[in-house]
Amino acid sequence: MNAQRYWNGVRMRTVMASPDPDAPARRVTLPVDWDDAAAAALAQIAPIQTGAGQDAVSVAEESARWIETLVAPDDEGSARSLTWLLLLRQAAPTLALWSGELDRRPGFVVNLAAFALPGEGFAGETFVAALRLLCGVLRRLALEKAGLRNGELALDPESQAPEVLPSGKVTTLRNAGKAEARKSGAASEPALPLAEPQLVAGELLLTNLDACLAALGFDYDSDEGRDAACSLMALATLVAREGLGCDRLPLTPHRHVIPGLASVARDAWARAAVETDAPEPRIETGLSAPGPVDALLGVEACGLAPIFSPIRADGRLAASTLARLAARGLTLEAAFAASIAGAPALAVPGPEGHMRMHRALAGFVDRAPPRPDPVAGLGLRLPPRGVARRMPDRHGGVMQKTTVGGRRLFLRTGEFDDGTLGEIEISPTRENPMVRGLMESFSEAVSIGLQYGAPLEEYVERFAYSCFGPAGTVEGDPVASYATSMLDYVFRALSDLYLGRRLPDAPHEDDGEDTAPLLPLDMERGAQRASTPPPRGARRLRLVS
Repeated sequence: MNAQRYWNGVRMRTVMASPDPDAPARRVTLPVDWDDAAAAALAQIAPIQTGAGQDAVSVAEESARWIETLVAPDDEGSARSLTWLLLLRQAAPTLALWSGELDRRPGFVVNLAAFALPGEGFAGETFVAALRLLCGVLRRLALEKAGLRNGELALDPESQAPEVLPSGKVTTLRNAGKAEARKSGAASEPALPLAEPQLVAGELLLTNLDACLAALGFDYDSDEGRDAACSLMALATLVAREGLGCDRLPLTPHRHVIPGLASVARDAWARAAVETDAPEPRIETGLSAPGPVDALLGVEACGLAPIFSPIRADGRLAASTLARLAARGLTLEAAFAASIAGAPALAVPGPEGHMRMHRALAGFVDRAPPRPDPVAGLGLRLPPRGVARRMPDRHGGVMQKTTVGGRRLFLRTGEFDDGTLGEIEISPTRENPMVRGLMESFSEAVSIGLQYGAPLEEYVERFAYSCFGPAGTVEGDPVASYATSMLDYVFRALSDLYLGRRLPDAPHEDDGEDTAPLLPLDMERGAQRASTPPPRGARRLRLVS
């Protein structure tokens, strides 16, 4: 079977892409409607090989490699379906399958938004069929490659090794004695019933939930949005547990708000609610974490996380933003006019909405991600991530003139209307143009972070007590008498002004070898410093008390 031929007729493009700016670019061939982020993700996923021309990556070749590993040679239908799931960006294997590492738990990442068709709603039957295909592939892989899963099998191969039943299913026995009696046909003692399968065949990781809700016309932080999310997660878990018996069925949501999904869920429930004496290997459901597979699928927000920004990285409106505007019957012009008037057309979800969604979905998946930690409990009112807080045209602040180690420094701050810090400007006066430019760029970067909600405490923790020249005695501000660098003084001063915490001076290092790297001459230490006269023509240093 040559799975590459399933890509025949698909229009492709070739770009140079690299997941890391410091890494060499690779030649990546992918469909024309896939973005450059997908090209960078494919360059990261594909293993790097040695030899001339081995840095080229083709999505057709890479997908054919894992498809031919997972699918039987005569099962062309499954191979073709897996190819189309990837081409439509509906599902893709996890990194374990891409790289062929069969000793790790395999799985698939499922893009929920790719099953929400514009104007048609959610394709529930297609979604269920895709999940059943992926579950069947993972269970077949578990049947054939169970011996390679060395991290998930018991240490005693005689008593806990997987047994293949005539039906082709994998199970285990409770003890080796009963297993031998069963194999030999002895009837002296009745064999114990089959135990619950211990081997987890794989996992289904759902992602891009918020974009799916946007395509269906639901807001993320709303009761209808949470109900829709619960229906999708419960349906996926129900399909994954088909073949495990009635006692393994998941919770059912209290209502279905997605049109047509209730009948699909009833059919899946009728198929799953069947007693069995030979349960299938278990498939776990969960939510994806950020990674290259999500980027390959064009995901806007990984897992259950909300989409904090209505704008893509290239400055265009995101697909979820356009879908929500269309659901409200708003044109781009009307939404822009509303934003200028101070009434945004779309409400951006915050950390509290993320927490409520996490609570709602916790009982409908096998493995929930770590609970988000909203900043509301800290008494802070930060803007949502991805939306900048605008500085007022006329604002307060302070202007501080200071000398650090004999070098003059100006610190200016800008404040929001509530008195919190919104921007800073650090201006050293006697440094060369490169140092002044770096300080100005650093100040601009910190200001952007503050306006986007970055906490000042993090900046203080990172940059207070940083050590580089010029350093030394501080003049002009009682907040410090000694600083290990200009940034040390700046962020200790900001901590005193806006956090109410005055940080102590660091230990003086006047006798260190690199105390003042910007001094015009090197001076010897100890007794030689007082006995050896300075060189002729050298500048004298001013002592600062």
